[in-house]
Amino acid sequence: MNYVTCIVPVAPLREEAAHRSQMTSQLLFGECATILQSTTDFMQIKSLYDGYEGWCQRSQLIAVDENFVTKNQKKITADVFNTILLDNKKMIVPQGSFVGALSDECFQIGKNTIEYKGSYITIDKLTTKENLAKIAEAYLNTAYLWGGKSIFGIDCSGFVQQVYKMIGIVLPRDAYQQAVVGESVGFLEEVQLGDLAFFDNAEGRITHVGIMLNSQEIIHASGKVRIDKIDNMGIVNTDTEERTHQLRIIKRVRG
Repeated sequence: MNYVTCIVPVAPLREEAAHRSQMTSQLLFGECATILQSTTDFMQIKSLYDGYEGWCQRSQLIAVDENFVTKNQKKITADVFNTILLDNKKMIVPQGSFVGALSDECFQIGKNTIEYKGSYITIDKLTTKENLAKIAEAYLNTAYLWGGKSIFGIDCSGFVQQVYKMIGIVLPRDAYQQAVVGESVGFLEEVQLGDLAFFDNAEGRITHVGIMLNSQEIIHASGKVRIDKIDNMGIVNTDTEERTHQLRIIKRVRG
């Protein structure tokens, strides 16, 4: 099997092999994938983290072997912004980037030497759900970006996925996929920190997701990452007092 890893801070995944094609997701630095097919400028890949498929520019990827894949997916950057050295040149990578084996401050990606001495979280010693609010609120005011999943721009399901990544729980990429995970919470009054609220459109399709902070507040990516009020009907924008999303279901995901 042929593997690649992302060699830039954030690499777009697109629907088709063209720069004008819609971005549907992203790879973060160090995130590995398998190659499905390729063209002169693009590769169709499948992320090893969440199984998401898309087309990525070849120059933003670098070939790695299975040993690298096994070793590299052990620790992730802990801070919202993190500085690494790539061949002694600074690069800022987002929270949740993969940065080598547990014992490595320096490692190789192809011919490139990577050095990272910043804070990190190891996959087998991730933080608890009690710290989820602090992790989520670090993204406040991040601009909404369709397909985004970093502090540089993020969508609703990407936000949820990345926050849960930091507490050691792997979630699917899209909101409708996330909605089938976990157990239903029957009443808003029973909500716990970290429960996921899902919202549908007029056709009944799940189109939005956010993280419950308590039974009255939700943090979600809508225009930007923000905290709004929620009731049994849905989300009420704190700034405008307008109802913006219709509540469909609340789910509890356990680690």
